[in-house]
Amino acid sequence: MKNSVRRSLLLIALALASSSPAAAQSFPTKPIRIVVPFVAGGAVDLLARIMGQKLTEALGQPVIIENRPGAGGNTATDLVAKSPPDGYTILQVTNGLAISPALYRKLPFDPVKDLAPVTQLVASQLLLVATPSLPAKTTRELIELARAKPGSLNYGMTGIGNPLHLTVEMLMHAAGVKFQPIPYRGDAPLNTALIAGEVHLAVVPFSTAKPNIDSGVLRALGIAGPKRSPSLPDVPTIAESGLAGFESSSWQGWFVPAGTPREVIALIQREAAKALNMPDVRARMDATANEVVGSTPEAFATRYKSDLVRFAAIVKDAGIPPQD
Repeated sequence: MKNSVRRSLLLIALALASSSPAAAQSFPTKPIRIVVPFVAGGAVDLLARIMGQKLTEALGQPVIIENRPGAGGNTATDLVAKSPPDGYTILQVTNGLAISPALYRKLPFDPVKDLAPVTQLVASQLLLVATPSLPAKTTRELIELARAKPGSLNYGMTGIGNPLHLTVEMLMHAAGVKFQPIPYRGDAPLNTALIAGEVHLAVVPFSTAKPNIDSGVLRALGIAGPKRSPSLPDVPTIAESGLAGFESSSWQGWFVPAGTPREVIALIQREAAKALNMPDVRARMDATANEVVGSTPEAFATRYKSDLVRFAAIVKDAGIPPQD
């Protein structure tokens, strides 16, 4: 009897030990979706397409980029949160996801319980830019202009409460000025409006603004992060321009539905880190001031949870009313 019990326990243990790697060993056997909560052509979409190509080559299955803009990223996030937890649906999102719980009155998903962090792909610089016709050539001059002509300046935004919008809110709060918001559906139409002079200024991702700055159709006023970028060494940080201690940056990361096997999550993270560290990818990231991270799921989970707390305080300080 004892021997029979021992054999049964041994068989159960062996079954459990062998079942965990099995999911990863057989993955993937069909196409993978990377769901992007923004329109095509923006910073998140561009990185998703780079990563999708590399994963297609590494995993031997097509990786499809699916753009699902809407509701400040919540439409795409809800889609992924309610997808089968099998690793075939990945959400690529910014730290705007960590802002949503503080911003929205009610979410159709639980941002902690319904999603599993996979990896922080990159840490991204944000740029304060202006249309070339604006008289201000630096952040300091912009603040002086805004104080001299209250209510005369506007700024473009791509969503209430996203990292770009909150950075402008932080700037206005720190400088004691006010800009009028003008909404756009994504980075690409916002950049077009800036170039055409339809809007005076905006905080935008470094990666999508850099080509326009190089060509002279946009003017860089300041870097929102804590240090200057080697790609634009002559552009000072906003903190250097009279707002000591100012710092705002962004990240992009991957999430999958909660309940996805840990071995599948680990495999996706490993392949993402490999892709990010390929020389051609690193060169593209360096050129757009994206710092390669490729963190473990555990490290990314820690970062994500700390940002949930930090952004809750920023949204409260900015006085942004709850959104429906």
